[in-house]
Amino acid sequence: MCGKLKFIMAFVGGAVAGAGVALLFAPQKGEDLRAQIKEMLKKKGMCNCDARVEEIVEELNVKS
Repeated sequence: MCGKLKFIMAFVGGAVAGAGVALLFAPQKGEDLRAQIKEMLKKKGMCNCDARVEEIVEELNVKS
């Protein structure tokens, strides 16, 4: 019983630590990343309307 409890506590502790590290090292917010993608597409002349960019972003979200 004590071994199982230690295992569960270690697992939960590792999950919490991993989530904390992920939040600390995340490159940027999703909103900022979308703005960067929009700017890049506009500069390349691939898209000049925000609605189309939002469609592309949604399409990429569905595929991943």
